[in-house]
Amino acid sequence: PSILGADMPVVITLLNSYSGWALCAEGFILNQPLLTIVGALIGSSGAFLTKIMCDGMNRSLTNVILGGFGTESGAVQTAEGLVHTEIDVAGTVQALQDAQSVCIVPGYGLAVAQAQKSVADIAKHLTDKGKTVKFAVHPVAGRMPGQLNVLLAEAGVPYDIVHEMEEINEEMEEMDVAMVIGANDTVNSAAEDDPNSGIAGMPVIQVWKSKQVIFMKRSMASGYAGVDNPVFYKDNTDMLLGNAADTTEKIKQGLSS
Repeated sequence: PSILGADMPVVITLLNSYSGWALCAEGFILNQPLLTIVGALIGSSGAFLTKIMCDGMNRSLTNVILGGFGTESGAVQTAEGLVHTEIDVAGTVQALQDAQSVCIVPGYGLAVAQAQKSVADIAKHLTDKGKTVKFAVHPVAGRMPGQLNVLLAEAGVPYDIVHEMEEINEEMEEMDVAMVIGANDTVNSAAEDDPNSGIAGMPVIQVWKSKQVIFMKRSMASGYAGVDNPVFYKDNTDMLLGNAADTTEKIKQGLSS
């Protein structure tokens, strides 16, 4: 295929924009001002979303549409000869209790698991204990820009502790624990370190610079882009595998007990 999996949301927003401009043209032809106005709104919003997502991946629209010709589909890839370290819920609870500063990085997996309420409760519990808790949201986290921001807001996470990628990267070295929940490509160090990676050049949240990374995922599979993540195998990374809804609920209970 010519378009990689991680690029599909951009294509969807582009097609959405095209549909709006088509509706706008139809309004002109039929002399229907309402169709013209609605079409212009849909077309322009789709175009803005497309631009935001391309900027978030540090790629041009032409590169997204044409850059994948001749490449293989984004299959699961696992680095050979590398060993990851796993952690259980009890170990995660202990790490969070010992930490003074925690950065939570949500991704599309959190949205799928509908775990935002449990995560919000975890953040509140830690904050009540006097710990510094910050959320880091990547510009293209989820399937559309702003999806994770909306979910966190619905769960009651205060706006002032939700930070953009650029802000949080400056503070990541000061974080005792970075807890990644359902994110992968947006925290992949290969984007910065491997010029041959499928996501090379894409700005990412630098979770590996924190003192400890806890990666919450269903499995060791690669992300939406089909690119292996070297952060899985770093010395300061522990993998907490399982369903995010169940795991976050157990962590919440462990912190409350």
